[in-house]
Amino acid sequence: MGHSRKSSQTGRIDATSNARSTLFIGSTEKAFMVLHAFDGASRYMTLGDIAKAAGLDRSSTQRLVHTLEVLGYLWRVPCTREYGLTSKLLHFSYNYIRSHELIDKGSPYLLDVSLRLGETTNLFELDGHEIVLVSRYPGKHICNIDFAVGSRLPAFYTASGLAILSRLPEKRVLEILHQTPLVPMTPYTQTDPTKLIEGVKSAANRGYAVTENQTVLGHISISAPITDHTGAPVAAINISLPTSRCSIERAETELAQHVQVAATSISKARPLTLPR
Repeated sequence: MGHSRKSSQTGRIDATSNARSTLFIGSTEKAFMVLHAFDGASRYMTLGDIAKAAGLDRSSTQRLVHTLEVLGYLWRVPCTREYGLTSKLLHFSYNYIRSHELIDKGSPYLLDVSLRLGETTNLFELDGHEIVLVSRYPGKHICNIDFAVGSRLPAFYTASGLAILSRLPEKRVLEILHQTPLVPMTPYTQTDPTKLIEGVKSAANRGYAVTENQTVLGHISISAPITDHTGAPVAAINISLPTSRCSIERAETELAQHVQVAATSISKARPLTLPR
């Protein structure tokens, strides 16, 4: 997606600007910078492309790419000078999902909503100024929206992000807004800071958030926050569907109650132990 590379580079810049412990290993960071070079649209990249995207010199990039190739995380495309990621990286995703308490706990509720309504149901978490798709149950309809587990979007542009933000302290919400590159993703993306904050307050008052055409044209999304035993937000459950089959009015009158009930059920199932 268009924002993926920006996100990875923003993370790199933030990491280097912070005061570091003497325990910090810079070479490890550089290895991840090489892997994050593939966050953009390009499936395969030359050494020069990787060096440019990672912000590293060619010599360091060559050594890092060679090491990652030997370890099995990168491969060289035959008869070319290009490299690509390997499926070995998916092992980290598998272990994350397998050990993730919230995914395990929320899956029955997401599946139930998806089966009863026939709509795609998602679970999102907040990571910095973005939300990350960590679980998805497709509905019965063909979906032309290209989202896969691991996809990222600016929190302020999404219903799930607004739902999570609505349960955070105002100071933290403003910090996240300050970190967000206010670049429109569609002609209808709201980028005015004042109105974005109003969206968070509206979600807090209603108990759910709904957006239309914010990140994808012809797309409606409605979400409710999932909280831990202290009331702090840990995720959001979301229903997404095309505007050809739904209006904002229908989403609010027919779907909002389903995401709210599911979110409440997951929140109350048992105490969550999640990383902050």
